[in-house]
Amino acid sequence: MQIIQKLAKKAKDNWNEEGITIAFLGDSVTQGCFEIYPTPTGIEACYDKKSTYHSYVERILGIFYPSVPVNIINAGVSGGTADHGLKRLERDVLSHRPDLTVVCFGLNDNKRRENGLTLYKESLEHIFIKLEEAQSEIIFMTPNMMATKISNFLDGDELREITETICKCQNEGSLDMYLNAAKEICEKRGVIVCDCYKKWKTLMQNGVDVTELLSNKINHPTREMNWLFAISLVETMMEK
Repeated sequence: MQIIQKLAKKAKDNWNEEGITIAFLGDSVTQGCFEIYPTPTGIEACYDKKSTYHSYVERILGIFYPSVPVNIINAGVSGGTADHGLKRLERDVLSHRPDLTVVCFGLNDNKRRENGLTLYKESLEHIFIKLEEAQSEIIFMTPNMMATKISNFLDGDELREITETICKCQNEGSLDMYLNAAKEICEKRGVIVCDCYKKWKTLMQNGVDVTELLSNKINHPTREMNWLFAISLVETMMEK
């Protein structure tokens, strides 16, 4: 990918080469949301920006290209969907003129089931078109799996009710349907895919309890599992 070529050039000539900007457009996982807790006034979330997957990407690139400053744009918004991402694309991403944009949507979109699939596909394709027009390289990263069961660690009836709905979406194939549609659009437009969802499915097929790899036991990966995204993204950048 061109992003790696730019990093290499910047490492050789930091004085004259332009800086590097990578944007990450997504939902609460991108934003840095982990555990969630029931409170008397609703549900509160725990945010930890230092443990996001893009923070880990920055650390990895810092090891490989220690002299290169990389500007990371965190354009994740909790509850975000592809159509919401499209609406804020100019403000949150394009205004920063990113060299590369990593797009990750599907966790919230798929809860709309079949009724929201067309909107998801159209929104995602328009995001790609606008990024292409802005001459930003694109990686579509598939997200983690959601909960497949009600974890014994969940606290409170409200969280259990939310998780029950999430489990149905995961176990009945809603998220698979959305991500398969996304990959078809990527193939159509020549967008590179970093298929982390496939890696999560492989873990489950090998007997791993993927629900317990979620910090909130619903849909947010643990801090440790964010390394899977980061390593996979850097591998994708270097292999494509």
